[in-house]
Amino acid sequence: MTSPPLLAAIFDLDGVLLDTEPLYTQATQTVLNAYGKSYSWELKRHVMGRSPWQGATWLVRELDLPISPEQYLRERAVWLSQLFPQCPAVEGAESLVSRLHLRGVRLAVATSSEREMYDLKIISHPWFTRFQSVVCGDDPRLAQAKPAPDIFLLAASELSVTSDQCLVFEDSPAGVSAANAARMRVIARLAAPLQRCDLALADTIVTDYDQIDLEALLRN
Repeated sequence: MTSPPLLAAIFDLDGVLLDTEPLYTQATQTVLNAYGKSYSWELKRHVMGRSPWQGATWLVRELDLPISPEQYLRERAVWLSQLFPQCPAVEGAESLVSRLHLRGVRLAVATSSEREMYDLKIISHPWFTRFQSVVCGDDPRLAQAKPAPDIFLLAASELSVTSDQCLVFEDSPAGVSAANAARMRVIARLAAPLQRCDLALADTIVTDYDQIDLEALLRN
């Protein structure tokens, strides 16, 4: 059965458009140093793609930190606010967004980041003006965070498209699950140390945006 025409592309932010994941790791480890804890990949894998509150609550409990999730987020935000204004773009992301924009595809960002942090991240990236909609994790209209589909459904609504007309770009298991729950097609960007099995629910997995046949996508 032929898929409906692709009218909209919805992008996650961290690790999909901007290379912020190392900055999150750096800031988190800086906070944990004061408590003699290490931020392992297994810990990070669990919180990737989820809301700041979900991740903080789980991490504080998992590491038995002597602070509340709120305090953890406050301490981490101090470091993130210094790091984010210099965050680089993911290789090929700006070009991909530009090519979709030139073909008339409606564009949105759907990120678990809070709006304040989103604004810091994009300071040096004027190409984000190509996005017609930005939905952040602290939007009061969202009932549930990823892996629930709410954020993608809200982005689609703002672009005036249906789920089957959307393509999602993600990089985390929680994000891919959210796109599946929204009944949207999803391309996952695979970056180490994640493995293909972690993103197995995606329709397509790529390691480089040059691997995407944009013309074929737009024909379907």
